[in-house]
Amino acid sequence: MLSGMTVHVPQYVDLLWPALQAAIALGGSASNDELDSAVIEREGLSSEVQAVLHGDGPSTEIEYRLAWARTYLKGMGLLTNSRRGVWSVTEQGREVTEDRIRPLHAEFSAENRKRNAARKSARAASRRAHEQSRGTNGSVAAGAPRLDTHESDVHDTDVHDTDVHDPDTSEPDAEIAEAENDVDWKDRLLDTVLRMSPDAFERLIQRLLREAGFSSATVTARGADGDVEGLGLYQVSLLSFPVFFQCRRFAGSVEARAVRDFRGAMSGRGDKGLLITTGTFTGDARAEAKRDGAPPVDLIDGDRLCELFKEHGLGVRTTTRVVEDVEIEPGFFTSLEPK
Repeated sequence: MLSGMTVHVPQYVDLLWPALQAAIALGGSASNDELDSAVIEREGLSSEVQAVLHGDGPSTEIEYRLAWARTYLKGMGLLTNSRRGVWSVTEQGREVTEDRIRPLHAEFSAENRKRNAARKSARAASRRAHEQSRGTNGSVAAGAPRLDTHESDVHDTDVHDTDVHDPDTSEPDAEIAEAENDVDWKDRLLDTVLRMSPDAFERLIQRLLREAGFSSATVTARGADGDVEGLGLYQVSLLSFPVFFQCRRFAGSVEARAVRDFRGAMSGRGDKGLLITTGTFTGDARAEAKRDGAPPVDLIDGDRLCELFKEHGLGVRTTTRVVEDVEIEPGFFTSLEPK
């Protein structure tokens, strides 16, 4: 598999405008997969670029950077997204011009860093006020325990060490955690799936298909790497139809040739084909799956696979939390000191 050093993968800042224009061209709304595919096609990104993994995988570097591009576009007020992961173009997004993208990105990044620095400064002020409340001019009041942290330490670590990134580098500000969290849990989930034994992986795929509406899911063959294929019966209301499925367990990208091979194996064995991978599909593979005149093949990549595990509660527990922003008001405490 290619590394990020051998080919040039566009920086996320260079993908902001293409991602926005792709969403507009798709009718003003799109899923993650639709946006990724549209940007890759729009920018003419080669299969080599698409194959570069982010770190050790299974996500690709272009997917990772496109996720950040979408998140920044949301922060800049140009996109919104629903709980179902559908991205929509805002009125501002439709009206913005390309020459405004970089300034808007810089403004948003600067504001983000300012909020980060303000929070750290508030924490530093709170700690200084706490020390002062213990005594006068740095001395500790009688009977009060001495704090180990000195004012100079607080100033050096909490005010100047803001831990922010240059907005023109490949990595976005750390404070925008939504996309990072999304990538993180999916990477950990896929890593867990990749480490499963072949028997356990086979049972997992059968369980997922049944939870998703298959009335039967029979594995007919297993590959050396733990890949599985089989036949299932998918039930939709009063109708049912046979589906030939195959799940390829690896961290790379599935290419068009694999889709053609799958279609050949599917011939005469099912009305529909379902090709699943824990990795990704190249743009050519996605195009091959929808090629005119050939039986269509439905594709599920690692990202969508994680969403299905989450949707059906298979090894994934979702907890909704209410997050509070708590700020300390040092003036309140100092006002209680004797005049």
